[in-house]
Amino acid sequence: MPETPENRLKRLRIRSWRRGIKEMDIILGTYADAELANMDAETLDAFEALMEENDQDLYPWFTGLVECPSEHRPIIAKIRVAEKFR
Repeated sequence: MPETPENRLKRLRIRSWRRGIKEMDIILGTYADAELANMDAETLDAFEALMEENDQDLYPWFTGLVECPSEHRPIIAKIRVAEKFR
């Protein structure tokens, strides 16, 4: 049985807040709470793909210590901009 859109959003929200590294919980969880319900399909797919990455990789990408892979640059940029305005 395919996942319903509502269940997908719930799953992504929970995964955003239960990352393993508190800094990533705050960054991704806050973003998910504010933006998840308004994401178009393309952004939602990009966010879900980002959720598949390890926190040990994500945190350096968000802090700029390591350049992130090109496929994640657009969603990371959106999250960075959103975090500046919170």
